[in-house]
Amino acid sequence: MTARLLLHPMSVGEAERLLAGAPDGGDGGDRWAPGYPTEGDVLAARRFVGTCADTGDPHPFGNYEIRLREDGRAIGGVGFHGPADENGTVTIGYGLVPSARGSGYASEALRALLLLARAQGVTRVKGDADHDNTASHHVMTAAGMRPAGQDERVRYFETTWTDATPPTDPHP
Repeated sequence: MTARLLLHPMSVGEAERLLAGAPDGGDGGDRWAPGYPTEGDVLAARRFVGTCADTGDPHPFGNYEIRLREDGRAIGGVGFHGPADENGTVTIGYGLVPSARGSGYASEALRALLLLARAQGVTRVKGDADHDNTASHHVMTAAGMRPAGQDERVRYFETTWTDATPPTDPHP
């Protein structure tokens, strides 16, 4: 949770509804902003459902809907591509509906996800974005990640922790 956002851990049922394009499971609990889910949300939900079927729920290293605290509408997603590897490294992804972009929501959600990763003992978080996706580059740097190289297609970003200092949010 952040000042403006809730990171809602996605359940298998919610992911299946997202894949079916059905915003409400009958309980009135799911509210989607126009444009949600994006193509990235669909890909992440498909990966999450597959992971749950293959190895079980990866919680807390799963997917989270980014919801506005003021009204509960889902405006995007953020999450892990899987649990930490043997070196304590995870890879992240995120995205917002177009109408929610430019308000700092993505970096706010990513900072919260980094805190969650740190609290779970993760020592390195990696992400990447296409070279021409400068908005995503700004999101990762605003959340505290630093450039870590590039290839012909993408720029890589990461953050690492080497001490046992408890996590704190520098941008509450």
